[in-house]
Amino acid sequence: MSMGNEADTRRTLRAIPLFSAVEDEDLDRIASHLIERRHPRGSTIVEEGLPGDSLYILRDGRVKVTKLSDDGREKILEMLGEGDFVGEMALLERAPRSASVQALTAVTVLALSRADFLGLLRKSPELSLSVIQELSRRLRSVNEQASALTFRRVKDRTRDLLIRLAKEEHENGTHRITAPLTHQQIADMVGTARETVTRVVKELKGEEWLRQEGKRYVLPAEDGV
Repeated sequence: MSMGNEADTRRTLRAIPLFSAVEDEDLDRIASHLIERRHPRGSTIVEEGLPGDSLYILRDGRVKVTKLSDDGREKILEMLGEGDFVGEMALLERAPRSASVQALTAVTVLALSRADFLGLLRKSPELSLSVIQELSRRLRSVNEQASALTFRRVKDRTRDLLIRLAKEEHENGTHRITAPLTHQQIADMVGTARETVTRVVKELKGEEWLRQEGKRYVLPAEDGV
């Protein structure tokens, strides 16, 4: 089932991250397995918590993506229209849907089932490799975000520790100074590796929040006051 001409269908499919690096020939094979489905206004296309088995591309109409809050109220996450898609990861795993999708108008979707997609993967090594590359990119991005978040947390803990230790020392004009400290001692107190503390200290110095006198750390008096 096409969405118009082949070029339009390819553009729509390539906008889906999972298919961003897929060759035109494989995109055409995917397009040949799209099934048109119609949903009346107010109907639920995807239900939160139920296993997913299809990707849906909106051919026309508008939908809202919602999630139930802890107190049972509906929270609208986003509104989607023509050319948008939902549920791409259902092509690779039969996991519960993380949100619901409800039709705000009469809606036509193009559905690609997990069974059809897995069949295409088995027949096309190139398609399989493209999908693996995209999943690898996502994993790398998630790991980088997790690493950055961990670093920020360690940085915050290190700042808090130095402020506390400096307060336990004495004020020296407009600055405060800690007792002598090694990077390993700081690492033990904040619960991280010495190498991470070395990076954190270097960054704090680069921000001109921290300077060092021998093994003592000097920081502004107003911090933590």
